[in-house]
Amino acid sequence: YQGRHAQPGGGVLPDMKALAAALSLAGRHGTLLAAASIFIGLALPELAALLKPVLGAVIVAMLMLAFLRVDLSALRRYFTRPGLIAAATVWLMLVAPALIGAIFFYAGVGHALPGLYFMLVLQLAAPGLMSAPAVAALLGLDVALTLAGLIVSVAVAPVSAGLFTHLFLGTALASPLALGVHLALIIAGAALGAAVIRGIAGGAFIEAQAQRIDGLSVLMFMTFAIAAMDGVTAHIVNEPMLVGKLTLLAFALSLGMTAVTTLVFWPAGRARAFAIGLMAGNRNMGLMLAATGFAVSDVAWLYFAVAQFPIYLLPHLMRPLARWATRAPASGER
Repeated sequence: YQGRHAQPGGGVLPDMKALAAALSLAGRHGTLLAAASIFIGLALPELAALLKPVLGAVIVAMLMLAFLRVDLSALRRYFTRPGLIAAATVWLMLVAPALIGAIFFYAGVGHALPGLYFMLVLQLAAPGLMSAPAVAALLGLDVALTLAGLIVSVAVAPVSAGLFTHLFLGTALASPLALGVHLALIIAGAALGAAVIRGIAGGAFIEAQAQRIDGLSVLMFMTFAIAAMDGVTAHIVNEPMLVGKLTLLAFALSLGMTAVTTLVFWPAGRARAFAIGLMAGNRNMGLMLAATGFAVSDVAWLYFAVAQFPIYLLPHLMRPLARWATRAPASGER
């Protein structure tokens, strides 16, 4: 660049400096901006419809930014000493889905509300959110633990999802091989992209950009939330009671699973337990919907949309709890 873009002495270009400052600001206030994006999507339904086609690309981008943000040495430690990750995966992908699915099944939800039941089964069978490491970073939790747990849970999702959809719905959601290849390509592509960026820019430079990377993650997170609100505004106007009931159900499931899982893993330390709890309470239904070709009933899609409310609103409300969880424990505390 020449003219007004030139910076004597090789300094940062003014436009780039402003962009870096804006990303840092977004990174510092990420949970608030993520929460606000829900209301932006509801207030601007045309924008939600416009962004909906880019959901797949946004998922990959969020995961790639998580790979950039993570401490690679910490990630390797979790895989060389895999006890906690193995226990978390068994709970997240086998024990918890079996317990919740049994409750829904014996409560007769499938007979009374088959469309909603289908979506609930997809939710319980899903792995953690691709954005989970980004949320962990925004809350100051263990990004390496969250990313390691995400990688393993996504790896076993083709088998566990096939098992639980067959058990509770009577048919497998998709070919385990096809779903496995799809998920593996997402993770491998994101990891490769992050490795290339890290190799070009250098590890020291990447580590110095932590807040700006968080800012980019927030932008991706916001884009996903706005797109997920497509059609919800019309439902709020026409069926407010239905939207309210589904929203309460989504919050109850998210908070309940977060609380129960945190208690189960409390012996591992409260910060780790809270990080695993957030993964259990927030599942990647979008990934499961992609496996169905998005061929779901209207009420199922509506539940998917309102289930984004706790995903985006709770991190901001839980910031004080996250600060307490990551605070150095006093004598006698875990």
